Amino acid sequence: MVHILSGCSFPFTRNEGGLTEESIPENGQNVIYLNCKMFDKTNILAKLEPYLEMGRLYVLSLRDVRNVGLLVFTVIVLLISWSGVKSIQTNYGLQKQISKLQQENDVAKLQNQNLQLQNQYYATNQYLELSARQNLGLGMAGEKELLVPKEVALAHTVKQPSAEAAKSEVPKQPAWQRNFQSWINFFLDRPTSTN
Repeated sequence: MVHILSGCSFPFTRNEGGLTEESIPENGQNVIYLNCKMFDKTNILAKLEPYLEMGRLYVLSLRDVRNVGLLVFTVIVLLISWSGVKSIQTNYGLQKQISKLQQENDVAKLQNQNLQLQNQYYATNQYLELSARQNLGLGMAGEKELLVPKEVALAHTVKQPSAEAAKSEVPKQPAWQRNFQSWINFFLDRPTSTN
């Protein structure tokens, strides 16, 4: 069993500079002591020193007018690019809205045309005659209405096969065979069967 005693709550590798490891056997057990020097003030300053030096050199380089001009040019290019991206994004959103509204307008025009055609049909003599026959039970002059009992009418009809009988006639094929047959029908341009 190994006991680890540490004041750090995050893992370290054995080769980091701020980590020391000592293995001391105690009653047949290994105890590993970890010393974490990460939050030492001197350690933090030592790690920040190269970045501070780079910042000082950059500020000193701003004394040259060329570097200042280059910095201003970069800022202007970034602002123009950002503005261009925003305008492209806005235009894209507006274009989507325009196309959506145009589609809705086209659908509304088609619905209006359909309603106009229906109104024209309702104004024809054919519709008036059909409506009078169906709704009012009226007929043209000289026509006679015959009432036939249901039993007599059904006696002279041809009996249609039921859907269950039609299904039982066709044997069910395995899925792979139906798939294969569908591909053959597709490649040979044959009509497909629905089974």
